Amino acid sequence: MRQTMDWQALMRAGLHGLGLAPDVFWSLTPAELRMMLGDAGAGAPLLTDGLAALMAAYPDTAREGMR
Repeated sequence: MRQTMDWQALMRAGLHGLGLAPDVFWSLTPAELRMMLGDAGAGAPLLTDGLAALMAAYPDTAREGMR
């Protein structure tokens, strides 16, 4: 089942409810906006598979001059 975003309601909540500037609103991820609106997604923990996917996508790398 594909979920759709209610952009009109999200824009109203972000721009009017939270008082965000448009550029700030559009730079947020849906997860960040949900958190700001009080829905931290507590019912959806990051499971091992999700963590493994994130670690594969964004591996820790040593920066030059840092240990």
